Amino acid sequence: MAEALRAAAAKRLSGGGEGPGRPEENGRQSKRLKAGGGEEEEEQGKKSPKRKIVLLMAYSGKGYHGMQRNMGSSQFKTIEDDLVSALVQSGCIPENHGENMKKMSFQRCARTDKGVSAAGQIVSLKVRLIDDILEKINNHLPSHIRILGLKRVTGGFNSKNKCDARTYSYMLPTFTFAHKDEDVQEEAYRLNKETLERVNKLLACYKGTHNFHNFTSQKGPKDPSAKRYIMEMYCGEPFVRENIEFAVIKVKGQSFMMHQIRKMIGLVIAIVKGYAAESIIERSWGEEKVDVPKAPGLGLVLERVHFEKYNRRFGNDGLHEPLEWTEEEEKIAVFKEQYIYPTIINTEREEKSMMNWLNTLSIHDFDSSAAEMQANNKNSKGSGAAG
Repeated sequence: MAEALRAAAAKRLSGGGEGPGRPEENGRQSKRLKAGGGEEEEEQGKKSPKRKIVLLMAYSGKGYHGMQRNMGSSQFKTIEDDLVSALVQSGCIPENHGENMKKMSFQRCARTDKGVSAAGQIVSLKVRLIDDILEKINNHLPSHIRILGLKRVTGGFNSKNKCDARTYSYMLPTFTFAHKDEDVQEEAYRLNKETLERVNKLLACYKGTHNFHNFTSQKGPKDPSAKRYIMEMYCGEPFVRENIEFAVIKVKGQSFMMHQIRKMIGLVIAIVKGYAAESIIERSWGEEKVDVPKAPGLGLVLERVHFEKYNRRFGNDGLHEPLEWTEEEEKIAVFKEQYIYPTIINTEREEKSMMNWLNTLSIHDFDSSAAEMQANNKNSKGSGAAG
């Protein structure tokens, strides 16, 4: 069915049955395409009306300042900088659309943070459906960013607003969960069953709707947007890579705030290691400000995004495909094995980001509220001045 729909769409477009579109879209703007696209792509652009599509993306986030483009700032490179450049060079969009992303109705499903990778990111946008479109886009992308799939969607589709849920994974070395008083040899450490059960018991506490204002920045306890719904969260069985044992935490939620997942994991680690009491999780959902540590970004991966309502309404209407990527699962798995997992493992071995972060947990005050900490600081400064 999927193949038939794509073939029919290609036939309609090549036959010009839907018309060439507005002259200003297909005439004047197509001349602005970069020379790298060649006359063939430019000529094809004149014939091809723009269509709303989604792209399935996978990328290794190391070395990038997140997914979202920072217009007017070339100092911090993002995934979207490379993507938009490839879209222009391949002839999918005119050059001025790259300068103003609103012109192509561009929307990312999830705004991944600095250093965070993705195996199933989705972006929606309007493009010219040129021949061999995926191959041409990928030819202008670095190997650690790939477009793995493409589907036509409804004209008003917005990948962020239509997304029902997002699933992330977090890969970490299991010595992370060793008690702070335990003398740990990184390569020799193996997670025991009892500790894994405790980790999963704590992660399960996050399920449901809670006020996560302490798990992000610039949101107060009264802010309605700080309430988020978590569907599932658990840690899988450990496995060994490069002589180090790792485990993967999976979390599925309706939506997440900046740093929320890393802080959720960071707090559980602090509890398991013996720095904080289990009661701090419940306390963090209250109105007081709680000191919640943020785990490193290295192991965080956007696994997939979910469009269940859209699929029910449009997925079987005979015109559109459901936004499911069963045919691309193998390509996703291969990309993770080639680019995402090796980056996480090698960076951890070389830079010891998790071990370095674990050494900072002792400076957090998990017993006092932020107000009490400020008061103590003032008192200590006052007594110092007097003495």
